[in-house]
Amino acid sequence: MKIGELARRSGLTPSRIRFYEASGLIQGVARQENGYRDYGPQTLKTLEIIIGAQNAGFALEDIRSLLPSSQGHWQHQELLASLERRLADIEALQQRLVATRAQLLLAIDSVRNRPEEMDCSDRAQWVLAQLKAHEAPGSDLPPPQPDAPAPR
Repeated sequence: MKIGELARRSGLTPSRIRFYEASGLIQGVARQENGYRDYGPQTLKTLEIIIGAQNAGFALEDIRSLLPSSQGHWQHQELLASLERRLADIEALQQRLVATRAQLLLAIDSVRNRPEEMDCSDRAQWVLAQLKAHEAPGSDLPPPQPDAPAPR
């Protein structure tokens, strides 16, 4: 199929498809006599894998190393290990988000229910003291890893 049809079926732009090809994520693209690319049906499946992996937070380099080789062989152990690492990253992120949510709810409650008789600077100190006294569970979690993909 030509790139326009592949773009329509995949929901990607032709330039994005060419980028994936140039990056080595799409392989085995034939050329017609007129120079047009001729993509096989497997290319659409590969694009769906790429899109799904990117949506799950995988970097292109990770995706490249996990896609089947040109002979169609999956690297099962590497794929499984990578998926398990990504799942662990997501679970750690969920824990940090729960802790952050609890801190924000406490901050909102402290600001709303601060003593009115205090002057402004004393109120701010009171709110900060409330936050310090009620540190959210999980606040001792490690910070995100610098090489971890950002949530989308």
